[in-house]
Amino acid sequence: MPDRWREIPPTAGLPLRWRDFLPRAGANVLESTLAGILDVPSVQIECSGTAALVIAMTTLKQMSGRRSVVIPAYTCPLVALAVMHCGLLPVVCDLQRNHFDVSPEALEQSCNDDTLAIVPTHLGGRVADLNMVSAVARRNGAWVIEDAAQSLGATYQGRPVATLGDIGFCSLAVGKGLTLYEGGVLAARDENLRQALRETSAQAVPYRAAWEALRLAQLFAYGMLYRPGGLRLAYGVPLRRALKRNRLIDAVGDDFPPSIPIHRVGTIRRMIGGNAAIRLASFLAMLSEQAIARKKDLERISGLTVMGDSHGNDGTWPFLMVLMPTARARDAALARLWTAGLGVSRLFIHALPDYPRLAGKFGTPDVTNARDFAARMLTISNSPWLLDRDFATIQSVLAGVIDAAA
Repeated sequence: MPDRWREIPPTAGLPLRWRDFLPRAGANVLESTLAGILDVPSVQIECSGTAALVIAMTTLKQMSGRRSVVIPAYTCPLVALAVMHCGLLPVVCDLQRNHFDVSPEALEQSCNDDTLAIVPTHLGGRVADLNMVSAVARRNGAWVIEDAAQSLGATYQGRPVATLGDIGFCSLAVGKGLTLYEGGVLAARDENLRQALRETSAQAVPYRAAWEALRLAQLFAYGMLYRPGGLRLAYGVPLRRALKRNRLIDAVGDDFPPSIPIHRVGTIRRMIGGNAAIRLASFLAMLSEQAIARKKDLERISGLTVMGDSHGNDGTWPFLMVLMPTARARDAALARLWTAGLGVSRLFIHALPDYPRLAGKFGTPDVTNARDFAARMLTISNSPWLLDRDFATIQSVLAGVIDAAA
């Protein structure tokens, strides 16, 4: 295929096969496969990771009079919107310097006797420091809800993420690995809590035929277009249009409406997901092998940092998170690579307080490190379609802009 028609996705989603759309998997194959991956007795399928978070917080809200939820200052805006959707107060916590994890000092300062829950984020497949978060939560009598939206299949000290806190959730959205186009997985180790989550979902989640028909159509389109050729149309054209208009939030898909769709996931999408889920473990293993090799290659570039995992933790690799030495170097790299069709992008454009839709929702917190992280970070797709020659081009550009800025 000519390069001008190739478009590498910004993340490494699991491609669907035509056989996935055939009625092969049983009714509960998706749930049983995911429960096996997460090593829990059962999981709960919701219509999105955000909906799963809403169910989790609604359940905890019914158990406590506390109303504050602490979230990282650099995470998906949907997390903050979900907190507010539940009638709770989002409290943003700054990051550690040069890292995606929350600062222990800032986390201590963010918690008090009104803290209902802390939501650590396993950002981009990388594994958060759960021991630190759990210790702070225990001291403050708070719950821990793991945001493993991008990290299904990752492990913390040998145990699956999304199962080490009180509640955890993963996303089954496009680009998150296994996808239902939109979907979410909710997990808890405690049976009483699992039952409470099921009861909340049964009471709060309606069946909406129109939403399910839309998602099913989108999943079929994903099956057809999630290829380097089809992505030029489905992803590349809208991306270039948004960047030409300097609409960066639109370019990465961060402009979410305040309303959160919540509905039941239909049988057909569950069946398609179940058919694809049996390939997920081998797909993640292949991505890990490729990412570790490419991470080592990138780390040869002086001044550049690639986010990894601490000893004993094994994340997933939808993309590589690269921290450039300066915002100017990051922007220079993106000027050459973002529209090149090579899967180079940004994750979230801003720290949470800097999104127009969220302005004024958090008071005036000090999120200096989160803003710096947002200003210097870019992502490189770990898609199998990103060829070695493509990756070499990216390396050359990154090295060149760092040298030019030195």
